[in-house]
Amino acid sequence: MNIVLHQPEIPSNTGNIGRTCVATGSSLHLIEPLGFILNDKLLKRAGMDYWDKLNVERYMNYETFKEKHPGAKIWLATTKGRQSYTDVRYSPDDFIMFGREGGGIPEDILKADPEACIRIPMGYGIRSLNLANSVAIVLYEALRQNGFPGLKTG
Repeated sequence: MNIVLHQPEIPSNTGNIGRTCVATGSSLHLIEPLGFILNDKLLKRAGMDYWDKLNVERYMNYETFKEKHPGAKIWLATTKGRQSYTDVRYSPDDFIMFGREGGGIPEDILKADPEACIRIPMGYGIRSLNLANSVAIVLYEALRQNGFPGLKTG
């Protein structure tokens, strides 16, 4: 699986997400601008000693990301999605994109593919979940649907 962070702002979230990617054999894709530098001590602390094992790619912008992955299926995790993350079928090579902590995925990206928008059900009056938690929730569902490829399950 592929996790995409569109302009992440908080280094500890990205570090935790990187650690989750290493644990699941997933790749991490970072779309700039980032709200931190990649050698940030909070990023390293959250990612612990796993960061050097992470398959991570950086892109200058969303257009560059799309050019590098033409035809890729990209799921857009957003509180504005109409369908639950459990109601879609993930393939092993899919990309699951999450937006920046302060504002999510930009509206123009969401409007370009509303059928790809997925959400995590939450209680009323709750704005959103922590980014690292959201990634783990959706990623593990995608992996479950594909039989947890390459992971120790028992």
